[in-house]
Amino acid sequence: MEERMRTTRSRQGNVTSIGHAGNARSVFISDVHLGFPGCSADYLDRFLNQTRCENLFLVGDIVDFWYLRKRKYWPEAHSRVVRTILRKAAEGTRVVLVPGNHDEALRQYDGMRIGPIEVRDHLVHETADGRRLLVLHGDQFDSVVRCSPLLAVIGSGLYGALLVMNRWINAVRRRLGKDYWSLAAYLKNKVKNAVQYISRFEEAVVTAARRERVDGVICGHIHRAEITRFENITYMNCGDWVESCTALVEHFDGRIELLQWREEATSLKERYIPQRGRRHTTEAA
Repeated sequence: MEERMRTTRSRQGNVTSIGHAGNARSVFISDVHLGFPGCSADYLDRFLNQTRCENLFLVGDIVDFWYLRKRKYWPEAHSRVVRTILRKAAEGTRVVLVPGNHDEALRQYDGMRIGPIEVRDHLVHETADGRRLLVLHGDQFDSVVRCSPLLAVIGSGLYGALLVMNRWINAVRRRLGKDYWSLAAYLKNKVKNAVQYISRFEEAVVTAARRERVDGVICGHIHRAEITRFENITYMNCGDWVESCTALVEHFDGRIELLQWREEATSLKERYIPQRGRRHTTEAA
C-alpha cells in the first residue's frame, strides 16, 4: 500500500494521457461554485467532457446560492457545466449530489431525486476493491459555519476579494511567462489560524469516519485538495474548481487518484486504500 507523489503533465491537457484513458469508475468533485465569478467553469466542462465514469459524485457547493442571493451572475459557461452533467446522467452515469453549505437548500431533498440526480446528505461509497468511504461535504464540522452563518458569509466576501486580486496578479505573471500562483492558497498555508483551522477540520472529519467504521472519507469544503493517511483512516479532499481545479478519481482497481486540471492535466497523488486495522507505510516515489 503506498502513496505516490508525482507530477505527470500532458502537453495537450488531455486526461487520457495521464493514465486512465478517459475512463474511471467514479469521479468526485466539490466546491464548483456555479453562479460565482471565481468559478473555473470552462476548465471543469473540458474535464467532464474528457472523462467517462460510472459514478459522478458532486460533493457540495456545486451552485453558490449565497452569492446568487446577492447578485445575479450566470454566464453561458456555467450553463454548459449543468448541461454536461445532465447529459452524463442521460447516458447512464449515476450522478449523486451531496449538498454543502452554499447549496444547503437542497438538503431538504435528502433521499429524493431532482430529475436524474440523486440527493444525499451523506453516503458510504464502496470502491471496486471493497473499501468503504464516507462521502460528505464537510461543513458539518466547520465551527464558523455552524456557530455563525453571518461570519461565514463575510468570510466568503473576503475570499472573493482575494480572488479578484489573484486574477490581476496572475495576469502579470502570464505576461512574464510564469506559472499560475494562488494568493488565497498561499495565505491558507502561511497564516497560523488558517493552518490550525485546516488541521482541526481534517481531524474532525477523520473522527466522524472512525465512528462510521469506514476505511476512508471523501469531502470538500475547505478548498484544499489532499490525499493523506490518519492512522487507520484515509482522508481525501476533492479541492475546488475556483482555484485548484482538482478532482478525485477512482480507478477500476479501487485506486484513488487526485487530478488537477488547468491548461494541463496533472496527477498529484494516488493511493491504494488499506483496510481498517492494517498498518500502513507511506513511500515517496
